[in-house]
Amino acid sequence: MSIFETSRSPWTGRMLSIFRIVAGLMFLAAGTMKLFNFPPAPMPGFPVKLLTELGAAGIIETIGGLAIVLGLFTRPVAFVLAGEMAVAYFQVQFPKSFFPTVNGGVPAVLYCFLFLYLMFAGAGPWSIDARIARAKFGERANIAGIRPRPAERRPGEAAA
Repeated sequence: MSIFETSRSPWTGRMLSIFRIVAGLMFLAAGTMKLFNFPPAPMPGFPVKLLTELGAAGIIETIGGLAIVLGLFTRPVAFVLAGEMAVAYFQVQFPKSFFPTVNGGVPAVLYCFLFLYLMFAGAGPWSIDARIARAKFGERANIAGIRPRPAERRPGEAAA
């Protein structure tokens, strides 16, 4: 195997799952900080009122972060969360400066692209989405990081 080939290691999908879980936990913590002031916020004004823009962001981040951690409806949830982060960046940080490193927008940009990646990559094998796929399509479910090797395909079956 060359460094330019797609990895056949079972850890490719597992690391996608670990990546998703860690990202979801960080995002969940951002939402619970806004809604419940847990973990305690470094600045005053938390928890926020639910019927404000920041309250709506807290609800989206808490529910979306939990769904991402569980790997439940990962692709549509990641689409919504990427959109939330794009809106957050362009409403809050972008007016201060064009550069994310100057305007404090690095977390919003990274979360936006992280969720865009999950939207295309899926949840990985350690997820509720993968369990649903395996229940529906059996062990041959095409889950991110788990692809049948050419030798495992049935005769006449097309490559994925």
